[in-house]
Amino acid sequence: MKFAYAPLLAIALVALPLAACSKEDSANSVTSATPVAATPAPAGKNWSETVVKTEEGYRMGNPDAPIKLVEYGARSCPTCGAFGREAYKPLTDNYVSTGKVSFEFRDFLVHGASDVALTLLGQCGTVDSFFPLLEQTYQNQIAFLDKLQAMPQPAQAALQGKSPTQVATALAEQMGAIDFVKQRGIPEAKARACLADQKQLEIMAKPTEKAMQDGSVTGTPTFFLNGKNVEGVVTWAAMEKALKAAGA
Repeated sequence: MKFAYAPLLAIALVALPLAACSKEDSANSVTSATPVAATPAPAGKNWSETVVKTEEGYRMGNPDAPIKLVEYGARSCPTCGAFGREAYKPLTDNYVSTGKVSFEFRDFLVHGASDVALTLLGQCGTVDSFFPLLEQTYQNQIAFLDKLQAMPQPAQAALQGKSPTQVATALAEQMGAIDFVKQRGIPEAKARACLADQKQLEIMAKPTEKAMQDGSVTGTPTFFLNGKNVEGVVTWAAMEKALKAAGA
């Protein structure tokens, strides 16, 4: 499915129908490569706990890893959630920790305000808390979406004409996402300030708008290995096959 580009802030309203998640599963675009050697982390460090903020997302692992995996994912996308729940531990334990693979996650806000709400909260903590909070968001995703689908029609209608940050706050409340991050070290006042941060929303939207404009991402999850689109891969089994073919 290919998206027509539109400024994200113009479409960040209630988006209860969850669409645009990829459903294919193939690693045909990746050919076998010579296996690469593991790279020990510096003394006192762990590659899977080495996290930096990049221009478009957050990256964990060896910054000089020979295999660079990038995911464009949406926190409201059920296919992304299924991948995250299955892949997080083996990806970090078996590949990122070896120094062979780095993993960068870029939030792709395809589901409007539901993605906006979860992403504003997901980026509200420290750099080091980004990936644990992402993983736990996917673990709790089904509960979030069930609560979102149960939002009464009058409550949805009341959001018409509200600003994107007001809508995001209302959906975060509906999903129980503010309490969720409170339990993970983000005070409620800080969580609400993050949800109301229009400037951060505009910054956060740029990777999505850029990828929509250039057509490089047409669904979620979308993965790139060393800059090459791994077309159709949406499960951990297929991704692990692609990583091994790339030399991991």
